Amino acid sequence: MSFGALYNKFMLQVKNLSFQVKSERKTRKILDGLNISVKPGELIIITGPNGSGKSTLAKLIAGIEKPTTGQITLNGTDITDQTITERAKLGIAYAFQQPVHFKGITVKDLLQIAATGQETFLEDETGTDYGNILKTIGLDPEIYLSREINNSLSGGELKRIEIASILARKASLTVFDEPEAGIDIWSFDKLVGVFKRLRKQNPEASYIIISHQKRLIEIADRIIVLKDGQIATEGPAAKIIPKLEELL
Repeated sequence: MSFGALYNKFMLQVKNLSFQVKSERKTRKILDGLNISVKPGELIIITGPNGSGKSTLAKLIAGIEKPTTGQITLNGTDITDQTITERAKLGIAYAFQQPVHFKGITVKDLLQIAATGQETFLEDETGTDYGNILKTIGLDPEIYLSREINNSLSGGELKRIEIASILARKASLTVFDEPEAGIDIWSFDKLVGVFKRLRKQNPEASYIIISHQKRLIEIADRIIVLKDGQIATEGPAAKIIPKLEELL
């Protein structure tokens, strides 16, 4: 039986999801009654104007924030109240806009922690080929495996190393919040290529990418446009891209 059939077609379902922020004077709705379904192997781009709720949605799926109302299910299991750590164990990965620097930790250390789930630098027994993972994201393992993750790495290098850690984890669903933030054009071109390779290597993994970038939007299976905390429109990339400018 296929992965998709096993979980009744959808890997992730967001049902009637709302998120509000309360202040002394009023309550402000960031998201209002969203319904989104993600199939195994699907790459979805979520875009929209600034302040439309895109990053908030990403954080709700990852477990960084908790919804005011609604439900999130993964492979049919309700994960609405689960923590980011619990969701990570179930296969959800979240990539930040600005990757974290880890003083004193090498690239290999980070990949080993991701692969084993253990904060230890003893040799793991998972059989993970860290060198091959780095080759997948376009980095030379002879140069980068022993490199410390610090300010000497460029924004593009850090982005790709973060993606490598997700590969090592074998995440089934990865949420990227504006992966293009802070990187130059050359690194961005490499990044687009990395996403294409990821899909070929693991066709059953799903990806949700928050982005404004046309090059990334063009590789989507489906585009969801948010506006004022609601879904303005959604559909296949070929249908949405021609009218994207007027929607934004």
